[in-house]
Amino acid sequence: MNVNICGVDLKNPVIAASGTFGFGEEYANFYDVSKLGGICTKGLTLNPKEGNDGIRVFETRGGMLNSVGLQNPGVDHFIQYELENMKKFDTAIIANLGGAAIEDYIKGVEKLNSTDIDILELNISCPNVKSGGMAFGIKSKVAFEVVSEVKKICKKPLMVKLSPNAEDIIDMAYRCCEAGADSISLVNTFKGMAIDINKREPVFNNISAGLSGPAIKPIALRMVYEVSKAVNVPVIGLGGISSWKDAIEFIMAGATAIQVGTANFIKPDICLDIINGIKSYMEKENIKDLCEIRGIV
Repeated sequence: MNVNICGVDLKNPVIAASGTFGFGEEYANFYDVSKLGGICTKGLTLNPKEGNDGIRVFETRGGMLNSVGLQNPGVDHFIQYELENMKKFDTAIIANLGGAAIEDYIKGVEKLNSTDIDILELNISCPNVKSGGMAFGIKSKVAFEVVSEVKKICKKPLMVKLSPNAEDIIDMAYRCCEAGADSISLVNTFKGMAIDINKREPVFNNISAGLSGPAIKPIALRMVYEVSKAVNVPVIGLGGISSWKDAIEFIMAGATAIQVGTANFIKPDICLDIINGIKSYMEKENIKDLCEIRGIV
């Protein structure tokens, strides 16, 4: 079940997705999180963020809408107080970094370069205030620019997390790799909304929110399949994975590893179920290594 992402060995392909697992300690009371292949940190920004006002999480049919707004303690706090604790889990540490401008990314990467994180996951789905609020992850040209600048100074393997709201997800992935991405993770949440029919107004203060959960899995799977065929770097698949069967589908579609997000809220130890399910499937099918089925579709 071992997999390798950009020179980093993971004991299995199951990674806890950013924004759904805190810094690991939050789930340590439920099971031994050291059994995970890796943990993506809560989305970090250069400076602390309070997040959005109003309702932040709203259940919807087959999924969940969230408008948390990247609430986090900032990179410095993470380095000083959270990272050392994460290291005790004996699993790969993937630091997820967001930003509102290229300068924010650069400064954040410079700080993380000197730490013991294993991989840097660059979240390019945040507003680029210097481009009129346009998200880095929507237009390929803008994504190319930010990834290029980050790659110049990044000393860690660079994973770029793509938004499914990109104008062209295949071109987006290709351009990010052209800019120097060592791996690609996709997909982030889809843009959606909900309306309170009693109040006759949107549920969220920001009107729109990010849709995740089982409802998005078929679309996410299709995107992972397409991107895996288009790039020559490891692809990490996520989006609605809530069972070992889902995980196997993503691997067969070409994913080197998978991330589990919303399902952690439904069943805190779901990642353990998925790990055990993959193992049992491999034993049943006499699969010695996941590379035997990776990209088989």
